[in-house]
Amino acid sequence: MQFVDVKTDIAFKKIFGSDQHKEVLIGFLNAVLELEGNRCIKTVTLKNPWQPPDIPILKETILDIRAVDNRDINFIVEMQIRDTNFFDKRAMYYTSKAYVGQIKKGEDYPKLNQVIFIGILDFNSFEGDNYLTRHLILNRETLNQDLRDLEFNFIELKKFNKPEEHLETIIEKWIYFIKNADNLTMIPQSAIEIPELNEAYHLAAMNAWSEEELEIYEYWQIRDAGDRYKIQEEFEKGIEKGIEKVALEIIRDGESNDRIRKYTGLTDDQIDAYRGNVSP
Repeated sequence: MQFVDVKTDIAFKKIFGSDQHKEVLIGFLNAVLELEGNRCIKTVTLKNPWQPPDIPILKETILDIRAVDNRDINFIVEMQIRDTNFFDKRAMYYTSKAYVGQIKKGEDYPKLNQVIFIGILDFNSFEGDNYLTRHLILNRETLNQDLRDLEFNFIELKKFNKPEEHLETIIEKWIYFIKNADNLTMIPQSAIEIPELNEAYHLAAMNAWSEEELEIYEYWQIRDAGDRYKIQEEFEKGIEKGIEKVALEIIRDGESNDRIRKYTGLTDDQIDAYRGNVSP
């Protein structure tokens, strides 16, 4: 048995974003968020279910997963292979946009529901050895999570190196699947015991893919790296322009470098360069 590379965006979307196999996404979300008993996600509605894109328009296809569960909590799940500038800002942008997009102008704020971002990264992004980190908004004095509506979870695959025989938790078995499926020739016994994960392996098996899907998968695999990430690079350029706009507005208001650093994350050299673009 041969499996596709789950880390490939096309494969990841097909496996976790299938309307016919929602249990796979539900099982993965419950494992990542450590939800058990009454807290478990029961159902999800996919906002952008998997549809095989035509190869000519593949370059313009954004392959993340967006879903809402039975409690009206929104989820964004994204596979990121390449370490790009401003990925953290990109994650915050997607999450905040999904948050404010829940209501129209004039509607009541109570209609806003929680948005949870889950990023699976094939590179190291944060300090420390933990392969799974959860980022919350906490009260600095009490450490209480008073503001609960935005949450960010990141899985760093490079930090996960457990062999199959040492897997213990459900999330470890899911991460092992995402990282190693294309190097396996059979479904691990530890995965067969978990129905949703077992189904994920079957969806990743090449013999379960149509000729059209395999053609798209292979095309995606061999695309030039620079072309492959054109969408992300254009997005990052937009982020940079947005930061520049904010910086210039704050500079015009006479704010200090300390406050500008706080709001934009820019260095003093970058701020000084922007100051040179502000008319006296």
